[in-house]
Amino acid sequence: MPGLSERARETRWTDLPPAARAYRVFHAAWSIAGLAAFGHVWRCAITGHRDRILWASIGFLALEGAGLVVGRGDCPMGEMQEQMGDPVPFFELVLPPRAAKAAVPILAAGSVAGMAVIAARMALGTTRAARPHHSGGA
Repeated sequence: MPGLSERARETRWTDLPPAARAYRVFHAAWSIAGLAAFGHVWRCAITGHRDRILWASIGFLALEGAGLVVGRGDCPMGEMQEQMGDPVPFFELVLPPRAAKAAVPILAAGSVAGMAVIAARMALGTTRAARPHHSGGA
């Protein structure tokens, strides 16, 4: 892929040890969940909707934020990933190095901003809780 780092281009899936491959799959799933949480927070920030998924999304993003604090701005699992035999930071698999490094603070700031909008809307009373779903039982 053009723009990717040399190490991302040179590190092939088949060359990775099984543990490193498993970690990449886990990290991909984690990243997809994180982006879904980010999207749901912003959906709720814009629409004023509140539901259980919103609170789970906020919790997930808070957990990611705590990990970034522990890792001082980087994924705290990066060192373990390297020890498993994968030298390529996860975002560098899909983004050029500079964009990959910028993605973390941009996503973190976007997450905090979305949560701040939700908090402000709640303080102003402009949100609405989801209606409970009732099953059609007797």
